[in-house]
Amino acid sequence: MILNNLDPAVAQFPAELVTYGGNGQVFSNWMQFRMVMMYLSQMNEQQTLVMYSGHPLGLFPSHTNAPRMVITNGMMIPNYSTKPLYDKYFALGVTLYGQMTAGSYCYIGPQGIVHGTTITLRNAGRKYLNCEDLAGKVFVSSGLGGMSGAQAKAAVVCGCIGVIAEVGFDSFFKRHQQGKPPEKKAISIGYLGNIVDLWERLAEEKDLLVELGSDQTSLHNPLNGGYYPVGITFEEANQLMAQDKPAFQELVKKSLLRHITAVQTLARRGMHFWDYGNAFLVECYRAGASWLLAEKAMDDKTFIYPSYMQDIMGDIFSLGFGPFRWVCTSGNHEDLKQTDKIASQVIQELIKKTPPSALATRQQYTDNQMWIEQAEGHKLVVGSQARILYADQLGRVALAKAFNQAVRQGVLKGAVVISRDHHDVSGTDSPFRETSNIQDGSAFTADMAVQNVIGDAVRGATWVSLHNGGGVGWGDVVNGGFGMLLDGSEEVNGRADMMLHWDVANGVSRRCWSGNDNALHTIKRTMELVPGLQVSLPNKVLDDDLLEGLFEKN
Repeated sequence: MILNNLDPAVAQFPAELVTYGGNGQVFSNWMQFRMVMMYLSQMNEQQTLVMYSGHPLGLFPSHTNAPRMVITNGMMIPNYSTKPLYDKYFALGVTLYGQMTAGSYCYIGPQGIVHGTTITLRNAGRKYLNCEDLAGKVFVSSGLGGMSGAQAKAAVVCGCIGVIAEVGFDSFFKRHQQGKPPEKKAISIGYLGNIVDLWERLAEEKDLLVELGSDQTSLHNPLNGGYYPVGITFEEANQLMAQDKPAFQELVKKSLLRHITAVQTLARRGMHFWDYGNAFLVECYRAGASWLLAEKAMDDKTFIYPSYMQDIMGDIFSLGFGPFRWVCTSGNHEDLKQTDKIASQVIQELIKKTPPSALATRQQYTDNQMWIEQAEGHKLVVGSQARILYADQLGRVALAKAFNQAVRQGVLKGAVVISRDHHDVSGTDSPFRETSNIQDGSAFTADMAVQNVIGDAVRGATWVSLHNGGGVGWGDVVNGGFGMLLDGSEEVNGRADMMLHWDVANGVSRRCWSGNDNALHTIKRTMELVPGLQVSLPNKVLDDDLLEGLFEKN
């Protein structure tokens, strides 16, 4: 898993140990890598390797059911979790920015978010355009990096016309080599240039040429290469960044204002735009676009444009569906194809067992069935033989048990590692993304993500990780993940059952308590199916005007 994160075909800057996102690192330096490899070659099942922001503290005695590795990245005393202090302490080598799956050794290439992006686009069509078929619809965005590169492939999967801008030639060329965007097909078009130029040119047209729009520049790191200003070349920007950072930062702010102004022009004509959780609206607001705040906004995260979590993915997370994934450790592509077949069979059984009242859940299963049946044909694999599949609590447990049985029976030639993105139902507390649709005042708290890692560790995960930053940036999010090895043993069956139930139910319960109806219905059904689960349920407020009056600004 570590070696895959650093593979030149996978990693953004492998020599610098950066997997994706511009600064999402596995380790701070190559000596740490060598030390970790040494410890892993020596450790036994009665030891746990402890990782402090890339630094291997050492092997410590534990027990067989304890995690083999416990990882923390970027954990700071809250008062010191600022971007300027990150630069200082990163330079000292005492912390690092692990993004999400970079520092937790679970990255599987752009495929890791292709499915989520596909779900977002498909449901954006349903919500904004009232259509199931996106054929002929145009989606414009930016970024062909390690994560944003999924947009071009997702446009292909959804059947729409995707126009994706990328300012860096290396990222553009890498995605082209991997088949994204497809050559000679007018369905996913890569534009090598600045996204601001593209938006402003579209805004000049009299006709509305774009139905859907978003952005995936690396705005978690806007002033250090995550966002390139318009008006100067990529090379000139890099030189200015190194020689005169204040001047570079000023250009970034001006560029952001031009960027959002062009988007606003098109939105007024009928284009539907959403923030993709990369802090685009936040950074535009910080750059001076104060008009972005929604009318009657009672915080600094409610803008005139929704985040995709608020409008689309938040409700899907509340149903318990999130980016579950698995890796065939044999490295054999036939094993991956076999797991696709197993997953398809599992989903078919889940559809049969879903009650008619759970229409939203049934729709997700149906969408996922289509995804897994088409996944092989879309050639999504980059690096490890891995697959992403949005699954709920019941689905994850059923998939894990089915894979474990296939390993035990020799259907698969090697063990399977199951994991997920940190961007999940329970894995991340982020008021500008994963928890932006939580409206009970708790969006700025991090209990869920921290509790989730602790709960996974005590329920049998093979390794766990907890990070500061990831997605929207340092100091703005806490997130965590896990990895679990399915070796075919009966013991692993029980651990997977217990841990995966918790790993999803934790977040659904929190979302239920905040007032989400999808989460309420989901957790009620889960309590009926899972012995011993007893969750605190909210009492609904009948008079919304009374509640809103309590929080009106004076």
